[in-house]
Amino acid sequence: MSPKIMPPSKPHPPVVGKVTHHSIELYWDLEKKAKRQGPQEQWFRFSIEEEDPKMHTYGIIYTGYATKHVVEGLEPRTLYRFRLKVTSPSGECEYSPLVSVSTTREPISSEHLHRAVSVNDEDLLVRILQGGHVKVDVPNKFGFTALMVAAQKGYTRLVKILVSNGTDVNLKNGSGKDSLMLACYAGHLDVVKYLRRHGASWQARDLGGCTALHWAADGGHCSVIEWMIKDGCEVDVVDTGSGWTPLMRVSAVSGNQRVASLLIDAGANVNVKDRNGKTPLMSVVSLLEERKKKQRPKKSCVC
Repeated sequence: MSPKIMPPSKPHPPVVGKVTHHSIELYWDLEKKAKRQGPQEQWFRFSIEEEDPKMHTYGIIYTGYATKHVVEGLEPRTLYRFRLKVTSPSGECEYSPLVSVSTTREPISSEHLHRAVSVNDEDLLVRILQGGHVKVDVPNKFGFTALMVAAQKGYTRLVKILVSNGTDVNLKNGSGKDSLMLACYAGHLDVVKYLRRHGASWQARDLGGCTALHWAADGGHCSVIEWMIKDGCEVDVVDTGSGWTPLMRVSAVSGNQRVASLLIDAGANVNVKDRNGKTPLMSVVSLLEERKKKQRPKKSCVC
């Protein structure tokens, strides 16, 4: 003979356990009469329901025989309301009163730091750095520090804030580029000048052996190149990969006449040879020939 199962009495609200910015732990105690005895079909079943504050309806977010559930995927600093539903094996059910609980503030992380830099938010950046919870040089998912991003985008005020908070101006990303190289390529002269005043080096090289002047030449920003040379940057510096000077790189890659003229006027050697014996003139001739080939219309085949 099966033991008599009492209908459920009105349960207490679920008890709130650990609360984070994205989760809430709820648990509830079995009453003595609801002890787990016999087959599972004779157990009391529990459901956690969440209130929809706009519709004033309830949605089931958990149902089963456990006495604890963690609600996840929640929004930070948001109020949620839950109730417990207890269903007897015979199908009778009772609901608890509502319990209200708010998630916590989202903890400051490196994502917030990089987000502040990406949107050029000075006030937010200062607050994050003053909080002391995030290291100023922590890289983003692409291996860029906040300074690298600010330098590349030309956010001079953010660059100054980051430097004043101890960022390392000579750190490199995964390809070996530092903040100075990125600023030179992007043409942000104010950032270039500031980084130089705070210890950035012209001699640094990326993994391909290129220096900041090689990258400035690639970027095609004459005002930056002119200032770099005046600041003492070596005009005929050779990369350790292809053996190219900035003039050779311009001749072989972009063919930018203004940059080439600027470098030549600054004393660049027009007769220097790379590891394959090519001079800048030979390289630019090859570049122009290649461009002509691409511009020639393809001959149609008449069948």
